[in-house]
Amino acid sequence: MSKLKISNRGREMPASPIRKLVPYAEAAKKRGTIVYHLNIGQPDIETPKMVLDAVRHSEFKILEYSHSAGNESYRKKLVQYYNQVGVQVTPEQIIITTGGSEAILFGFMACLDAGDEVIIPEPFYANYNGFAVEADVKVVPISSSIHNGFALPAIEEFEKAITPRTKAIIICNPNNPTGYLYSKEEMLVLKELVTKHNLYLFSDEAYREFCYEGEHFSAMQLEGIEDHVVLMDTISKRYSACGGRIGAFVTRNKALIETVMKFAQARLSPPSFAQIAGEAAVDLPADYFDETKAAYKSRRDLIVERLNAMPGVFCPNPGGAFYAMAQLPVDDADVFCQWLLESFEYQKQTVMMAPASGFYGTPGLGKQEVRLAYVLNESAIDRAMNCLEEALKVYPGRTN
Repeated sequence: MSKLKISNRGREMPASPIRKLVPYAEAAKKRGTIVYHLNIGQPDIETPKMVLDAVRHSEFKILEYSHSAGNESYRKKLVQYYNQVGVQVTPEQIIITTGGSEAILFGFMACLDAGDEVIIPEPFYANYNGFAVEADVKVVPISSSIHNGFALPAIEEFEKAITPRTKAIIICNPNNPTGYLYSKEEMLVLKELVTKHNLYLFSDEAYREFCYEGEHFSAMQLEGIEDHVVLMDTISKRYSACGGRIGAFVTRNKALIETVMKFAQARLSPPSFAQIAGEAAVDLPADYFDETKAAYKSRRDLIVERLNAMPGVFCPNPGGAFYAMAQLPVDDADVFCQWLLESFEYQKQTVMMAPASGFYGTPGLGKQEVRLAYVLNESAIDRAMNCLEEALKVYPGRTN
């Protein structure tokens, strides 16, 4: 009997650059090595007790489906939250999703046909590639540079990439993986583009609360292109609730929200418990983010300072989120990151980072770059940087 065939889509589905080295990390831990996980945006900050208590104390006799658009009470609470950050929407303009991931996939499925193109400044959140494969959509990357902190590429670069199959642009603001915070002026440039070429603008704003240099300007605040803009959101990072898997698809485009609703109905409903958590989170004290933002800023300052003090390493100062991209003096960051887990330890410790090549759509880019998530406390980050500094002294593939 011949071997069963895996689909072309399955073969093309990329492995996550964030998680693909997990088996090597697990093997290192079995050898007794402490691994500092800077590869993934899993914060060590506790989920607010008030949020968890809302789930613990919830009373119901049947764990039933919710509305496919999410609980109305939660969507009304989200309206309150968005109003607080300067975004005016109604409950009918919100569909609760299973994480921000489902919001992105819904956007691809509802706005683009098979073979259509979406432009994304690279490096970009690696899972955009996976969602594009799932939806049979083509990602067209436009390169940004580490040397100017990954600022928005020039409008001419977008113009050159736009074809009759181009249907959308995606930005992540503040950006994962670069930490770059797009300014209001850059957002106005994007408005001009989507208006001129009649495109959708997908805006992933998962890290809105964590801006350290400048103010966040939402794509939903762009006037005159209301039907073009889709906000993709999540509670995962905002409240350190990654396991809740609750996000939101938000748009003022009535035809689009009605279309996405059909996809939402097909998957029945979003998770119930995390909707309770998300609803409670909107009532957190107004100063809740002051402490978490201050913690991330201190961690950012530490990791950027430590990286730039290492010979041959360059790390621009990220304006938001909790990621930093660094250029390392190595031949191949994929090989280096695996070597750190397989063949290196310093005082029985090592560090796990995400090789940046997986965050680029253009083959060959990012080979000397890594993404670091500063989601651990400062003491752990300091020890992780000690490991990296010592590793770079002895790595066989060091380039200078």
